[in-house]
Amino acid sequence: MIKINLDKRLLLLLPILSGAMWGSGGVFVRILNSFGLNSVSILSTRVFGASLILFILLMIFDRDSLKIKLKDLWLFIGSGVLGALLLNLCYNEAAFTLSLSLASLLLSLAPIFALVLSAILFKEKITGRKLICLVITLIGCLFVSGLLETSNGFNWSTHGMIFGLASALFWALYGVFSKLASNKGYSTFTIIFYTFLIIAICLAPFTDWNTFGSFLVTNPGPHTLFAILHSVFTSILPYFLFSVALTNIDNGKATILCSSAEPISATIFGALIYLEIPSSLNILGIIISLIGLALLTKSNEIEDE
Repeated sequence: MIKINLDKRLLLLLPILSGAMWGSGGVFVRILNSFGLNSVSILSTRVFGASLILFILLMIFDRDSLKIKLKDLWLFIGSGVLGALLLNLCYNEAAFTLSLSLASLLLSLAPIFALVLSAILFKEKITGRKLICLVITLIGCLFVSGLLETSNGFNWSTHGMIFGLASALFWALYGVFSKLASNKGYSTFTIIFYTFLIIAICLAPFTDWNTFGSFLVTNPGPHTLFAILHSVFTSILPYFLFSVALTNIDNGKATILCSSAEPISATIFGALIYLEIPSSLNILGIIISLIGLALLTKSNEIEDE
């Protein structure tokens, strides 16, 4: 089994990096959607590619991570279906009708669900520091989203808002099932591989493989590379980093760090690629969110001491 040992402070960077990578997801979704792929096909092709890449790597370097007990299969069905599958479908739907930053803002509400679920299931304490940092980062995310501005041109709809909130709940559930699997002794690679594999199996019959094939054939080199990057940067790496964090940091704290980084990343990508230029309030929100992240990482050092 592959062992990963990192300094505590470096571990705190992992959920932040995973959030930044998930923030890029809206870019891939919009490009593939413009080619004719719906949200189910986008997610299916992404996790299929991720499963294939992980299977090859694990067969070569770590075959033990492919072994699971049949009685624990429900954990991976939970992380796959009730967690990552519904999270991604809801987020994709939100990204179609909302600005990237607003879709990410709604997803950043996941720590609220995570704190409550973790307190019930894992007896993780809802400390005053966590609540203060959560409030600060959510205020920052609110400014980042542009909801406080009436002339920013950002798109929003009731449909998108509902799916955005649902994505936050399912993200928290993914963290719960991943934590349960980790407590059973399963490695990070095992958790994310079977999570992706179960999603790929569930969605395969509903995937528009013809359109995806046409996308690859239209411009084989760049489009194949695009599909690989989609799987790596929005599936393998962020889920890997987040799962490693969950084995060393409590679920609530990891989710706060990750969810704070995602809207900042999405805002930057939206500005660079879609000209969703951040206003002064958006920039202020980024600064506030960064303060919340700094306070949370500092509180971790205080707790360690």
